[in-house]
Amino acid sequence: MNAPKQRPEEFDIVIIGAGISGIGAARYIVEAFPGKRVVVLEGRDNIGGTWDLFKYPGIRSDSDLHTFGYEFKPWKDRAAIAEAPKILNYLREAVEENDLGGLIRLGHSVRRAEWSSADARWTIDMHTADGDKRITANWIFAGTGYYRYDEGYTPHFEGREDFAGDIIHPQHWPEGYDYSGKKVVVIGSGATAVTLIPSMLTGERAAAHVTMLQRTPTYVLPWPKVDSLALLYTRLFGERRGYALTRFNNIWMDRGVVKSLRTFPRLGRAIIRRVNKKSLPKGYDVDTHFNPPYDPWDQRLCLSPDGDFFAALRDGGASIVTDRITRFTESGIQLESGAHLDADVIVTATGLNVRLLGGIDLAVDGAPVNLADSVVYRGTLLSGIPNLAIAIGYTTSSWTLKVGILCRYFCNLVKHMDAFGYDSVAVEADPAMETRPVMDLSAGYAQRARESTPKQGTGMWQMSMSYPQDAKLLRGPLLDDALRFSSTTDESASSTAREAIRA
Repeated sequence: MNAPKQRPEEFDIVIIGAGISGIGAARYIVEAFPGKRVVVLEGRDNIGGTWDLFKYPGIRSDSDLHTFGYEFKPWKDRAAIAEAPKILNYLREAVEENDLGGLIRLGHSVRRAEWSSADARWTIDMHTADGDKRITANWIFAGTGYYRYDEGYTPHFEGREDFAGDIIHPQHWPEGYDYSGKKVVVIGSGATAVTLIPSMLTGERAAAHVTMLQRTPTYVLPWPKVDSLALLYTRLFGERRGYALTRFNNIWMDRGVVKSLRTFPRLGRAIIRRVNKKSLPKGYDVDTHFNPPYDPWDQRLCLSPDGDFFAALRDGGASIVTDRITRFTESGIQLESGAHLDADVIVTATGLNVRLLGGIDLAVDGAPVNLADSVVYRGTLLSGIPNLAIAIGYTTSSWTLKVGILCRYFCNLVKHMDAFGYDSVAVEADPAMETRPVMDLSAGYAQRARESTPKQGTGMWQMSMSYPQDAKLLRGPLLDDALRFSSTTDESASSTAREAIRA
């Protein structure tokens, strides 16, 4: 990438990404540091991240918006599980209400960032419609999500080129695509498939029939779309207090469900099976189509708002086939069992390609950085990479819960550095510490990313998936021996004096 000739703009904090993480981070950071120079760089031409990118039918949250939404902005809609347009509107309101629009630069795709210890600054190269640009910053906060925005995951299917119909990945759904009256096969059994199938059977463009073709079943639970307790709290205590109470209630209820299922997996499996059996037609083969080989919460559970997925199965508009694919044919899919699924459209709801930091090339003092060599500290800093924080939300709870709590830690850390004259901080992991993947799930997308993502360890180096545990990790003492502060200025006090604050 050719460096631009003009003098680069200088910032204190650069936030990469204007999705739900980046917008939330911008609000926390601007509130904490009204005098700092802050900018939000977004590679796409719109804010919203996931909620603007995906266009497939029914795209919605898989968590309740009272916890998926921001702590500082109440969710006002009746629906607790909401579709993408409502979430996107919520994010736009958050930008407007917090006067963040002037900070966001759309169409600024960050390609490379290099840290200089001598200057205590990042040099950040971007591609824009107006050409390549460069800026510098003391800090990078990466709210880039965890998957590739430009490419979904699709395994190789023998005979793909033989199929006469359309093959669509949900991440690249053509806007306005007409599937009315068509036979559709959706390959996959995750949240996307569970969302797509009932949505494709409603409205003027309803498909003739939709078949879920799964290799492995997933745990699916019906869940109320409207949280009646949230409505009661709002009516009794007002909008803001009612939202706070609902949020508190849902955090602990969700945590209780996850912990119970993981502690008593056989009981959890039995309860889920009973709920599934009750939601399906009499005699339905639950043990074939709703009996995963793994325990609950080894992978994320899928929610079906008001049981819409089960209703589609009961009504006959949808069906499930549990089998393996031999090859695509001109008219559909040949299965290992010998059966053939006729299809006019095949939807490959086969997952995401995990990619942290948006695929940005990182370097520290001229040396390229391999993220897989780093270990995550307190869920946000990375060993060996100074002055860089990342936002990785929860995979077993609402993503945004973690973003809020780690943003507070980040702001407290920067305040401490400002107060004592530090301009850089790095964390050092014990080489002897036992590590494991940062996304420690059995899901395919997590397994495929094991060699390209950071590791996690123990104690402060654990990537917690528990909000109460993070309350201890991130709201506890700010400093410990893993942090290494430094300053490039001559005015700084001696390191001995500085370290006295740890006492």
